[in-house]
Amino acid sequence: MASSPVEGSSFPLDDYEALLSTTDVELLKRAWRNEKAAPEILRFETDLTDRIREQIQLMEETVEEKSAAGINPLSISLYQMDLDRAQFLLRSYLRIRIQKIEKYMFHIAKTDELWNRLSREEKSFTRRCTDDLKQHLEESVLSKLPENYQSFQRQSVISEQDDMVPEPQLDTFVVCRSKEYLTGIQLEDGPVDDRQLLSKLFEMEPGVLYFICYKSIKALVESGKIDLL
Repeated sequence: MASSPVEGSSFPLDDYEALLSTTDVELLKRAWRNEKAAPEILRFETDLTDRIREQIQLMEETVEEKSAAGINPLSISLYQMDLDRAQFLLRSYLRIRIQKIEKYMFHIAKTDELWNRLSREEKSFTRRCTDDLKQHLEESVLSKLPENYQSFQRQSVISEQDDMVPEPQLDTFVVCRSKEYLTGIQLEDGPVDDRQLLSKLFEMEPGVLYFICYKSIKALVESGKIDLL
């Protein structure tokens, strides 16, 4: 974990704060906030979670070694606090993603963009969930219905879309903050002429909180230019 800058050091405070904000635990906190606030599942942070797991293992070993060596309990408690914080963030991040998979499993499984955002373990979990739920529905409910209503994805065979599959609501409004000055954000979908387009473009100042439709900033969240809160 980063230590405080030494008094009298020539290390610039702005550089220190920038360094602190990019530690793996802070990056995980950012990923956790984004995942918690986004209505859809985001791309899994594979490299980051791998590094966090390694750091957790190292911190666990450090706490055990210092405890065995009879180090001051106060000093050990500080290491334990860092360990507990990292474990909480990682578990909560993974739990939020699992909850989204359980809620939108069929939609995720048939949408390449979302499917490719899952980790290898999440893909395996999604396959098991969809297979188990389909089997359960077929055995307990669908097999007892008329043939035209035995689909777990559609209300009937005449339905043109998978109207029985829950999908994330991208029109949800979220609180967000930009990392840089952004312009040209379109607040509404659909074809518009040049005059209408100008009236529907939005600008964002860095560090300012905005309450905005997730769909309008979806690509900017994915690119890392905007953080959700």
